[in-house]
Amino acid sequence: MDRNHWFQQFFRNQFQTLALLVFVVGYLALLGWLVWGSSGLWLVALAFIVLAGSSVSPQQVMRWHRAQPLSPHQAPQLYHLLQQLAARARLPRVPDLYYLPDRQANAFAVGSPERSAVAVSDGLIRLLNHDEWTGVLAHELSHIQQRDLQVLRLSDLANRFTQMLSAMTMLMIMVSLPLLLFSNVSLNLGVVLLVMGAPMLSSLAHLAISRVREYAADLNAARLTGDPQGLASALVKLEGAQQRWWNVFRLPRPAELGLLRTHPPLQQRIDRLMALLPEGARRYRTRPMNPPHVFQSQRPWWLS
Repeated sequence: MDRNHWFQQFFRNQFQTLALLVFVVGYLALLGWLVWGSSGLWLVALAFIVLAGSSVSPQQVMRWHRAQPLSPHQAPQLYHLLQQLAARARLPRVPDLYYLPDRQANAFAVGSPERSAVAVSDGLIRLLNHDEWTGVLAHELSHIQQRDLQVLRLSDLANRFTQMLSAMTMLMIMVSLPLLLFSNVSLNLGVVLLVMGAPMLSSLAHLAISRVREYAADLNAARLTGDPQGLASALVKLEGAQQRWWNVFRLPRPAELGLLRTHPPLQQRIDRLMALLPEGARRYRTRPMNPPHVFQSQRPWWLS
Protein backbone atom coordinates (compact mmCIF):
# COMPACT_ATOMS: atom_id res chain seq x y z
CA MET A 1 0.00 0.00 0.00
CA ASP A 2 0.99 3.63 -0.53
CA ARG A 3 1.91 4.75 3.00
CA ASN A 4 1.97 8.45 2.08
CA HIS A 5 -1.64 8.36 0.86
CA TRP A 6 -2.63 6.30 3.90
CA PHE A 7 -1.21 8.82 6.38
CA GLN A 8 -2.67 11.76 4.46
CA GLN A 9 -6.14 10.25 4.65
CA PHE A 10 -5.64 9.21 8.28
CA PHE A 11 -4.72 12.70 9.52
CA ARG A 12 -7.47 14.29 7.43
CA ASN A 13 -10.09 11.96 8.94
CA GLN A 14 -8.85 12.54 12.49
CA PHE A 15 -8.77 16.32 12.09
CA GLN A 16 -12.24 16.45 10.53
CA THR A 17 -13.71 14.23 13.25
CA LEU A 18 -12.22 16.34 16.04
CA ALA A 19 -13.28 19.64 14.44
CA LEU A 20 -16.86 18.48 13.83
CA LEU A 21 -17.19 16.96 17.31
CA VAL A 22 -15.92 20.18 18.91
CA PHE A 23 -18.45 22.10 16.82
CA VAL A 24 -21.42 19.90 17.83
CA VAL A 25 -20.58 19.84 21.55
CA GLY A 26 -19.45 23.48 21.55
CA TYR A 27 -22.68 24.62 19.88
CA LEU A 28 -24.67 22.85 22.58
CA ALA A 29 -22.58 24.46 25.33
CA LEU A 30 -22.93 27.91 23.74
CA LEU A 31 -26.68 27.49 23.39
CA GLY A 32 -27.05 26.43 27.02
CA TRP A 33 -25.01 29.40 28.19
CA LEU A 34 -26.83 31.96 26.02
CA VAL A 35 -30.28 30.75 27.04
CA TRP A 36 -29.87 29.92 30.73
CA GLY A 37 -26.51 31.38 31.69
CA SER A 38 -23.80 29.54 33.59
CA SER A 39 -26.32 27.52 35.63
CA GLY A 40 -27.95 26.27 32.43
CA LEU A 41 -24.56 25.37 31.02
CA TRP A 42 -23.74 23.23 34.06
CA LEU A 43 -27.20 21.61 34.00
CA VAL A 44 -26.81 20.64 30.33
CA ALA A 45 -23.28 19.38 30.96
CA LEU A 46 -24.40 17.21 33.90
CA ALA A 47 -27.30 15.64 31.98
CA PHE A 48 -25.06 15.12 28.96
CA ILE A 49 -22.35 13.35 31.00
CA VAL A 50 -24.89 11.07 32.73
CA LEU A 51 -26.50 9.99 29.45
CA ALA A 52 -23.18 9.64 27.62
CA GLY A 53 -21.92 7.32 30.35
CA SER A 54 -24.87 4.95 30.06
CA SER A 55 -24.76 2.19 27.48
CA VAL A 56 -26.72 -0.79 26.20
CA SER A 57 -25.02 -4.18 25.94
CA PRO A 58 -24.27 -5.53 22.45
CA GLN A 59 -26.36 -8.61 23.24
CA GLN A 60 -29.40 -6.44 23.94
CA VAL A 61 -28.93 -4.55 20.66
CA MET A 62 -28.76 -7.85 18.79
CA ARG A 63 -31.98 -9.02 20.46
CA TRP A 64 -33.69 -5.85 19.28
CA HIS A 65 -32.64 -6.72 15.73
CA ARG A 66 -33.74 -10.36 16.24
CA ALA A 67 -30.23 -11.53 15.42
CA GLN A 68 -29.21 -15.09 16.33
CA PRO A 69 -25.77 -15.92 17.78
CA LEU A 70 -23.45 -17.92 15.54
CA SER A 71 -21.04 -20.40 17.10
CA PRO A 72 -17.61 -21.22 15.59
CA HIS A 73 -18.74 -24.66 14.38
CA GLN A 74 -21.68 -23.11 12.52
CA ALA A 75 -19.55 -20.62 10.56
CA PRO A 76 -15.90 -21.71 10.90
CA GLN A 77 -14.66 -19.70 7.93
CA LEU A 78 -16.19 -16.46 9.16
CA TYR A 79 -14.93 -17.03 12.69
CA HIS A 80 -11.44 -17.75 11.40
CA LEU A 81 -11.44 -14.45 9.50
CA LEU A 82 -12.86 -12.64 12.52
CA GLN A 83 -10.19 -14.02 14.85
CA GLN A 84 -7.37 -13.13 12.46
CA LEU A 85 -8.60 -9.58 11.96
CA ALA A 86 -9.28 -9.07 15.68
CA ALA A 87 -5.70 -10.11 16.40
CA ARG A 88 -4.36 -7.68 13.78
CA ALA A 89 -6.52 -4.92 15.24
CA ARG A 90 -5.22 -5.84 18.72
CA LEU A 91 -8.70 -6.07 20.15
CA PRO A 92 -8.70 -7.42 23.72
CA ARG A 93 -11.61 -9.72 22.86
CA VAL A 94 -12.90 -11.26 19.64
CA PRO A 95 -16.39 -9.85 18.91
CA ASP A 96 -19.37 -12.17 19.08
CA LEU A 97 -20.82 -13.09 15.68
CA TYR A 98 -24.56 -12.89 14.96
CA TYR A 99 -26.76 -13.93 12.05
CA LEU A 100 -29.58 -11.75 10.69
CA PRO A 101 -32.34 -13.73 8.89
CA ASP A 102 -32.65 -11.00 6.28
CA ARG A 103 -32.33 -11.32 2.49
CA GLN A 104 -30.96 -7.79 2.24
CA ALA A 105 -27.16 -7.60 2.28
CA ASN A 106 -26.20 -5.92 5.53
CA ALA A 107 -23.60 -5.96 8.31
CA PHE A 108 -23.07 -3.81 11.39
CA ALA A 109 -21.04 -3.71 14.59
CA VAL A 110 -21.95 -2.62 18.11
CA GLY A 111 -20.03 -2.15 21.33
CA SER A 112 -16.51 -1.19 22.35
CA PRO A 113 -13.16 -3.02 22.06
CA GLU A 114 -13.81 -4.61 25.46
CA ARG A 115 -17.31 -5.89 24.61
CA SER A 116 -18.60 -6.00 21.05
CA ALA A 117 -20.57 -7.94 18.46
CA VAL A 118 -20.81 -8.09 14.66
CA ALA A 119 -23.99 -9.04 12.79
CA VAL A 120 -24.12 -10.33 9.21
CA SER A 121 -27.26 -10.95 7.17
CA ASP A 122 -28.16 -14.00 5.11
CA GLY A 123 -28.16 -11.82 2.00
CA LEU A 124 -24.57 -10.80 2.68
CA ILE A 125 -23.47 -14.38 3.35
CA ARG A 126 -24.72 -15.40 -0.10
CA LEU A 127 -23.23 -12.39 -1.90
CA LEU A 128 -19.52 -12.00 -1.14
CA ASN A 129 -16.38 -13.99 -1.84
CA HIS A 130 -13.47 -14.52 0.57
CA ASP A 131 -11.54 -11.31 -0.22
CA GLU A 132 -14.70 -9.23 0.00
CA TRP A 133 -15.70 -10.85 3.29
CA THR A 134 -12.27 -10.01 4.69
CA GLY A 135 -12.74 -6.36 3.73
CA VAL A 136 -16.26 -6.11 5.18
CA LEU A 137 -15.32 -7.73 8.50
CA ALA A 138 -12.20 -5.53 8.71
CA HIS A 139 -14.41 -2.47 8.15
CA GLU A 140 -16.76 -3.46 10.98
CA LEU A 141 -13.87 -4.28 13.33
CA SER A 142 -12.36 -0.89 12.50
CA HIS A 143 -15.48 0.80 13.84
CA ILE A 144 -14.98 -1.15 17.08
CA GLN A 145 -11.22 -0.60 17.28
CA GLN A 146 -11.49 3.16 16.69
CA ARG A 147 -14.45 3.52 19.09
CA ASP A 148 -16.53 5.05 16.30
CA LEU A 149 -19.74 3.92 17.96
CA GLN A 150 -18.89 5.92 21.08
CA VAL A 151 -17.96 8.96 18.98
CA LEU A 152 -21.26 8.78 17.09
CA ARG A 153 -23.19 8.28 20.33
CA LEU A 154 -21.57 11.40 21.78
CA SER A 155 -22.36 13.38 18.64
CA ASP A 156 -25.94 12.08 18.53
CA LEU A 157 -26.57 13.02 22.17
CA ALA A 158 -25.20 16.52 21.61
CA ASN A 159 -27.36 16.88 18.51
CA ARG A 160 -30.51 15.72 20.34
CA PHE A 161 -29.83 18.04 23.29
CA THR A 162 -29.28 20.94 20.88
CA GLN A 163 -32.57 20.30 19.10
CA MET A 164 -34.46 19.96 22.38
CA LEU A 165 -32.92 23.13 23.82
CA SER A 166 -33.62 25.05 20.62
CA ALA A 167 -37.27 23.93 20.55
CA MET A 168 -37.78 24.86 24.21
CA THR A 169 -36.20 28.27 23.68
CA MET A 170 -38.29 29.05 20.59
CA LEU A 171 -41.43 28.01 22.48
CA MET A 172 -40.50 30.34 25.35
CA ILE A 173 -39.96 33.20 22.88
CA MET A 174 -43.34 32.61 21.20
CA VAL A 175 -45.17 32.45 24.55
CA SER A 176 -43.44 35.63 25.73
CA LEU A 177 -43.95 37.50 22.46
CA PRO A 178 -47.06 39.47 23.56
CA LEU A 179 -45.22 40.63 26.69
CA LEU A 180 -42.17 41.61 24.67
CA LEU A 181 -44.28 43.66 22.25
CA PHE A 182 -45.70 45.84 25.05
CA SER A 183 -42.50 46.26 27.03
CA ASN A 184 -39.14 47.90 26.59
CA VAL A 185 -37.36 44.54 26.47
CA SER A 186 -35.79 43.75 23.10
CA LEU A 187 -34.63 40.46 21.68
CA ASN A 188 -31.09 39.98 20.48
CA LEU A 189 -31.54 39.08 16.82
CA GLY A 190 -28.19 37.31 16.70
CA VAL A 191 -29.15 35.01 19.57
CA VAL A 192 -32.54 34.27 17.98
CA LEU A 193 -30.89 33.33 14.67
CA LEU A 194 -28.37 31.18 16.54
CA VAL A 195 -31.19 29.33 18.30
CA MET A 196 -33.25 28.94 15.12
CA GLY A 197 -30.33 27.58 13.11
CA ALA A 198 -29.13 25.23 15.84
CA PRO A 199 -31.12 22.10 14.84
CA MET A 200 -30.08 22.25 11.19
CA LEU A 201 -26.40 23.05 11.78
CA SER A 202 -26.05 20.47 14.54
CA SER A 203 -27.73 17.74 12.46
CA LEU A 204 -25.55 18.47 9.43
CA ALA A 205 -22.41 18.28 11.57
CA HIS A 206 -23.57 14.98 13.11
CA LEU A 207 -24.16 13.47 9.65
CA ALA A 208 -20.75 14.72 8.53
CA ILE A 209 -19.11 12.93 11.48
CA SER A 210 -20.83 9.71 10.42
CA ARG A 211 -19.47 10.04 6.88
CA VAL A 212 -15.95 10.79 8.09
CA ARG A 213 -15.96 7.74 10.37
CA GLU A 214 -17.01 5.57 7.40
CA TYR A 215 -13.99 6.86 5.48
CA ALA A 216 -11.82 6.16 8.54
CA ALA A 217 -13.18 2.60 8.84
CA ASP A 218 -12.47 1.97 5.14
CA LEU A 219 -8.94 3.26 5.58
CA ASN A 220 -8.23 1.15 8.65
CA ALA A 221 -9.77 -1.91 7.00
CA ALA A 222 -7.31 -1.51 4.12
CA ARG A 223 -4.48 -1.40 6.65
CA LEU A 224 -5.70 -4.54 8.45
CA THR A 225 -6.12 -6.57 5.26
CA GLY A 226 -3.50 -5.01 3.00
CA ASP A 227 -6.10 -5.30 0.21
CA PRO A 228 -8.11 -2.13 -0.49
CA GLN A 229 -9.56 -3.74 -3.62
CA GLY A 230 -11.36 -6.46 -1.67
CA LEU A 231 -13.38 -3.90 0.29
CA ALA A 232 -13.98 -1.80 -2.84
CA SER A 233 -15.38 -4.85 -4.62
CA ALA A 234 -17.66 -5.60 -1.66
CA LEU A 235 -18.95 -2.02 -1.68
CA VAL A 236 -19.85 -2.30 -5.37
CA LYS A 237 -21.76 -5.53 -4.73
CA LEU A 238 -23.58 -4.07 -1.72
CA GLU A 239 -24.62 -1.04 -3.76
CA GLY A 240 -25.87 -3.30 -6.55
CA ALA A 241 -27.80 -5.49 -4.11
CA GLN A 242 -29.54 -2.47 -2.60
CA GLN A 243 -30.45 -1.19 -6.05
CA ARG A 244 -32.00 -4.56 -6.93
CA TRP A 245 -34.31 -4.29 -3.93
CA TRP A 246 -35.67 -1.03 -5.33
CA ASN A 247 -36.02 -2.64 -8.76
CA VAL A 248 -38.17 -5.44 -7.29
CA PHE A 249 -40.88 -2.87 -6.57
CA ARG A 250 -40.16 -1.03 -9.85
CA LEU A 251 -39.36 2.15 -7.95
CA PRO A 252 -36.55 4.59 -8.66
CA ARG A 253 -34.08 4.78 -5.83
CA PRO A 254 -34.54 8.15 -4.09
CA ALA A 255 -31.67 10.57 -4.57
CA GLU A 256 -29.85 11.71 -1.44
CA LEU A 257 -28.26 15.11 -0.99
CA GLY A 258 -24.60 14.80 -0.07
CA LEU A 259 -25.03 16.75 3.18
CA LEU A 260 -27.88 14.47 4.32
CA ARG A 261 -26.07 11.15 3.83
CA THR A 262 -24.92 9.00 6.74
CA HIS A 263 -22.50 7.18 4.38
CA PRO A 264 -20.25 8.76 1.76
CA PRO A 265 -20.98 8.28 -1.96
CA LEU A 266 -19.79 4.92 -3.29
CA GLN A 267 -17.46 6.35 -5.92
CA GLN A 268 -15.66 8.55 -3.41
CA ARG A 269 -15.09 5.59 -1.10
CA ILE A 270 -13.71 3.52 -3.99
CA ASP A 271 -11.48 6.39 -5.15
CA ARG A 272 -9.98 6.74 -1.68
CA LEU A 273 -9.39 3.01 -1.40
CA MET A 274 -7.80 2.81 -4.85
CA ALA A 275 -5.52 5.75 -4.00
CA LEU A 276 -3.87 3.46 -1.42
CA LEU A 277 -2.61 1.11 -4.14
CA PRO A 278 0.69 1.63 -5.97
CA GLU A 279 0.45 3.75 -9.13
CA GLY A 280 0.36 0.80 -11.54
CA ALA A 281 -2.45 -1.00 -9.71
CA ARG A 282 -5.00 1.80 -9.32
CA ARG A 283 -7.33 0.74 -12.13
CA TYR A 284 -10.32 -0.80 -10.36
CA ARG A 285 -11.78 -4.00 -11.75
CA THR A 286 -15.15 -5.28 -10.60
CA ARG A 287 -15.12 -8.93 -9.57
CA PRO A 288 -17.64 -11.51 -10.81
CA MET A 289 -20.39 -12.32 -8.34
CA ASN A 290 -19.72 -15.62 -6.60
CA PRO A 291 -22.41 -18.35 -6.69
CA PRO A 292 -24.55 -18.77 -3.54
CA HIS A 293 -22.99 -22.14 -2.68
CA VAL A 294 -19.63 -20.60 -1.65
CA PHE A 295 -20.50 -20.61 2.05
CA GLN A 296 -22.96 -23.50 1.83
CA SER A 297 -20.64 -25.97 3.54
CA GLN A 298 -20.20 -23.60 6.50
CA ARG A 299 -23.89 -22.73 6.81
CA PRO A 300 -25.94 -24.46 9.54
CA TRP A 301 -29.20 -26.09 8.47
CA TRP A 302 -31.33 -23.13 9.47
CA LEU A 303 -29.35 -20.81 7.18
CA SER A 304 -30.29 -22.77 4.03
